Amino acid sequence: MQTVLTDSLEKVLGESAPRPAAPIGGAHASGFLGEVLSVQVALRAEEGEAPDPRSAEHAALRVRLGGEIADSARVHAVRRVPVSSPAPAEADEHYLATAPGEYPDLLEPLGGEEVRVGRGLWEALWIDVIDAPPGEHTLTLALTDTTGEQVLAEHAVQLRVHPHQLPPLSITNTHWFHADSLSTYYDVEVLSPQHWELIEAFLASAREMDVTSVLTPTWTPPLDTAEGHTRPFVQLIGIREEEGEYSFDLSALDRWLEICGRLGFTGIEIAHLFTQWGARSTPAIQVETGSGLEHRFGWHVPATSPEYRRLLEALIPVLRAHLEEHWDGQVLWHISDEPHEDQLDSYRAAKEQVADLLEGAQVVDALSSLAFAEQGVVDTPIVATSHVGPFLEAGRRPWVYYCVSQNRDVANRFIAQPSVRNRVLGRQLFAFDAPGFLHWGYNFWWAQFSLRPIDPFEETCAGGPFFGGDSFAVYPGPEGTPWLSLRHRVFAQAMADHRALTWLAELTDRPSAVALVDEGGTLTYSSFSYDVHAHLEARHAVDERIRAALAA
Repeated sequence: MQTVLTDSLEKVLGESAPRPAAPIGGAHASGFLGEVLSVQVALRAEEGEAPDPRSAEHAALRVRLGGEIADSARVHAVRRVPVSSPAPAEADEHYLATAPGEYPDLLEPLGGEEVRVGRGLWEALWIDVIDAPPGEHTLTLALTDTTGEQVLAEHAVQLRVHPHQLPPLSITNTHWFHADSLSTYYDVEVLSPQHWELIEAFLASAREMDVTSVLTPTWTPPLDTAEGHTRPFVQLIGIREEEGEYSFDLSALDRWLEICGRLGFTGIEIAHLFTQWGARSTPAIQVETGSGLEHRFGWHVPATSPEYRRLLEALIPVLRAHLEEHWDGQVLWHISDEPHEDQLDSYRAAKEQVADLLEGAQVVDALSSLAFAEQGVVDTPIVATSHVGPFLEAGRRPWVYYCVSQNRDVANRFIAQPSVRNRVLGRQLFAFDAPGFLHWGYNFWWAQFSLRPIDPFEETCAGGPFFGGDSFAVYPGPEGTPWLSLRHRVFAQAMADHRALTWLAELTDRPSAVALVDEGGTLTYSSFSYDVHAHLEARHAVDERIRAALAA
């Protein structure tokens, strides 16, 4: 058996030996109290070789941890998943793979000490060290046969935990949470006790990625839904009409807010008030009447409907007053997602439906046209990283987002991309002073346009049109347990980088903090170094400056 200790930014693809970890400042991984420190051990069991002669295709191993922080370590097997669409037809040179295949992404928790790995290919184990005490630590990892008697490989991982805690993330980090994915995949009734358990478990996993704001299904979010089609209703606000008057039940919303507050979310996003791609229609909303539950609004009702305005006149003031009293954090409102320039009139008409009702509220929407934004139609534009240049040249510092379309040159987190392309976002957001970041798919387990549910263990491309990993960062593990991805863990590291840089700027000054990560003035949203060691060295330098500033 061959083994290599490597860092968390390596992707062990299977065919070639991975890059060995290079200790920085004497440690294979370091960070502050509460930061999750991660390394990997890559291993290759040769075909037909011991340790398990009972299987020609797989080797069964035991993983044994040692050292004073062994109880703080969690081991996962890095599993390959099928990727039918890894990259665009004209991919840039930095993709790790462009042909369909199976690539590493899923982190499967080890239920015990034993793990099975394929023979003849490089596999990997991912080790997280969580809540270790401050100081220098050595974590030992031994791989043995299933009896535990024959030691096949050993590694000593050097870790350093600084005796300070990073401040909370100072920007809004939102990844849209799809509650209907949970009820559909696990086949439970919407807002049943089982559904609430799933919601809390997966919201907690989003907080592990330093997600700070959560899309809240006040009504069924009108996102990625084919025209004329309806996603499963998830509506936290009960709406009833009697004798022409609307009344509202906010008890389910309060339960949602309590969970979010307890988990540490600092913001919520109200579901979009109008449909995607032009704001032409109303979201799917159910209303209880004396005759039963009625699907009153949706694709069949235009955005400018007087009846919809009548509902909003009753609902929005009640909702805003309730949130003012029951939610201490940020509240973001959306009109419609991703309007294009040729949809200006319909977007403006939809906004006029609610402009007076949202006076003083923070309204944000994804938008990539500077000309569109300059007309003031969108209060706070969220700009695609591939279109942000004109905004920066105009002196703006916008929110940014990326999705499937940001597939050349810019940061993203597709499965077939190197992990440093995921992690660099943290320093980019800091260097360009972005107030927030948005991603549309935390757990979108649907085919495109929500036409059918998918099994994310078998389909990672939303039925084919999206690049692998674009639509979700977490997998639905057994018994309602979130199983994380490599991309989830690395994105959390990107946010930790941002937190460290922000702290250093507060302790010293912003220009000197930026200088540590701006790659000699060449860093942009579309240009950055892929040198993993240089990236980790820069984070080490940030930490050392923080420690020096605190000591001074």
